[in-house]
Amino acid sequence: MFNLFRRKTEKEKLEKQYKKCLEEAFVLSKTNRAASDSKTAEANEILKEIEKLN
Repeated sequence: MFNLFRRKTEKEKLEKQYKKCLEEAFVLSKTNRAASDSKTAEANEILKEIEKLN
């Protein structure tokens, strides 16, 4: 209940973005392999940013 008004940290925002990219890559993998690879590469860049924050 108290987390309702709490601001998200940069790490939480990046993790959400990372998860979204991976989900999109999975959906694209069924139809367009090149686009899927592109999304996976984007997700890996986000993961590197998350690791820098740690």
